[in-house]
Amino acid sequence: MNSGDFLAVLQEGFPLCERPFLELDAQLNATEEEAIELYSHLKEEKIIRQTSAILDTKRLGYLSSLVAFKIDEAQIDDAAAFISTHPGVSHNYKRAHSYNLWFTIAVPPDSALGLEGTVKLLAKKVGAVQSMLLPTLKMFKISVKLDTNNSKELKEKVIKKEIVPVELTPLHYRIIAQIQEDLSACEEPFAQMISHLGIDYPLFFECINDLSRGGYMRRYATILNHRNAGFVANAMVVWDIDDTVAEAIGAKAAEFSAVSHCYLRPRFEGWNYNLFTMTHASSNEELETVIERMGTELGARDHFVLTSLHEYKKIRIKYFTPDTYAWEQQFTLGAVS
Repeated sequence: MNSGDFLAVLQEGFPLCERPFLELDAQLNATEEEAIELYSHLKEEKIIRQTSAILDTKRLGYLSSLVAFKIDEAQIDDAAAFISTHPGVSHNYKRAHSYNLWFTIAVPPDSALGLEGTVKLLAKKVGAVQSMLLPTLKMFKISVKLDTNNSKELKEKVIKKEIVPVELTPLHYRIIAQIQEDLSACEEPFAQMISHLGIDYPLFFECINDLSRGGYMRRYATILNHRNAGFVANAMVVWDIDDTVAEAIGAKAAEFSAVSHCYLRPRFEGWNYNLFTMTHASSNEELETVIERMGTELGARDHFVLTSLHEYKKIRIKYFTPDTYAWEQQFTLGAVS
């Protein structure tokens, strides 16, 4: 069994059934034992980062944004360390720009501080000289699926998922808490969740299907450590696109297979970039080629490659846990005024 093919299948969607590694037999011509052994090996080698539900922040009612701070270089490590203490901060990077600290943050719908209040507090605590709150205005693509078996073309069709209204019950929320956990390598990896919830497999998978149909869960899949998987070149590229055609150009940018994230975000004074793309490649040369091709096709007035200089934090945030509320209790609302 080829590990590249194995990882490609798991990134698309992990089988949601009682014995998922047995289900993989039909797709990969491998025994259940071989699949478990390879999965375990790839986790030990830290190529597989996590297998769990990939949830939709906005659909779950959370408020989120990309944030950029200008920090004194001498203080940036300490600033990043403090920002990373917030449970809703999933990514935190030092980047090569005067706005040198970039992070993503999400807060629950009943956050005491709210999104803007939290960012304001963080800026004050770390002494940010300037800040930009860059929420998503339009999302064209969010799908980290690395081409581990070299099967993708330069372009791919972006399929918009149809959402079916689903009213969440207390059981759905209990299941959400469980399916955020990393999946272990064994014959019945969902068994512990089933036991904890006190329900049977059919009801468990029925509720997960509800979450998928309702758009609360994008997919249940494996996420890789980019560099360990051989994708050593990654860059956030920001583009200055004419506002009158920005949505059409954003959709075109999302078609590039190397692009995992593609959003429209607001402009700021001194910051003219409104289209953000995250791009992945196996080499710097390949990355440069993709960016050059995108520049030619998108007709951008300007673009800038925000090179990552240091990764301070990269995690999957946990939804509906007490962690954010505990973090907020350290501060009062008056602290952000």
